[in-house]
Amino acid sequence: MKYYVVDAFAENLFEGNPAGVCVMEGWLSVDMMQKIASENNLSETAFAVKEGDSDNYHLRWFTPGGEIDLCGHATLATAYVITNFYEKELEKIRFQTLSGELVVLKKSNLYELDFPSINVEEYMLTEQMVEALGVRPIETYLGRDLVFVLENEEAVLNLSPDFAKLAQFPEGLAVFVTAKGKAVDFVSRAFWPKLQVNEDPVCGSAHCSLTPFWAKRLGKNEMIARQLSKRGGTLFCIYNEDRVKISGSAILYSIADLQLNQKVIKVPL
Repeated sequence: MKYYVVDAFAENLFEGNPAGVCVMEGWLSVDMMQKIASENNLSETAFAVKEGDSDNYHLRWFTPGGEIDLCGHATLATAYVITNFYEKELEKIRFQTLSGELVVLKKSNLYELDFPSINVEEYMLTEQMVEALGVRPIETYLGRDLVFVLENEEAVLNLSPDFAKLAQFPEGLAVFVTAKGKAVDFVSRAFWPKLQVNEDPVCGSAHCSLTPFWAKRLGKNEMIARQLSKRGGTLFCIYNEDRVKISGSAILYSIADLQLNQKVIKVPL
């Protein structure tokens, strides 16, 4: 089976967030997909199967620690693989996922993701949080994930949290830190220790929460965001009430053949 690694939200190789992509004729077992994701040891491996003769695909994402309900960079990477190696004429792909239908539009060298907006609400800061982060955030919010607003861009860049302690938070699936940017509208970093991913280099799903937050804070619906991981990545974000649009480019890193001693079979989803 072909296996692609794509750097998503990247303008150059070794930037952005690498994702594994497998486009299949039929589904492998959940156990096999999880084993592949764990073996790859990337933050996400995406598995896609075409449905019918249209632009419709079913898409699932697996981290080394389990399946997840929403992933931006692996969706972008999958769209890149499909439009460059499987259906070059496609400019629109509809992905059926655990988060509903997600539409990706190919616009020249950019891929625009249409994702659900995730609202966050103000939350009480605890000393456990301060100890794990190593700094005291100025604001705390909770949606699907914990969001901490730090004093400035430098505080986000220099943060060195204790990942083992982040994983012990009873609240949230992931931990995001963010601040107003200098050259861009806002900056962030994303941590997923509960899913065995300490830091996600560029996290699309994080911006489902961060885009609405900063749109309301800054009073603008179109923004440029930068994730300040070691690899770094740029995202072009548009807030539209219950939806967010996140755009970025992608670069192919590798193509490989997976040697699997298991026949591809149809299994219930």
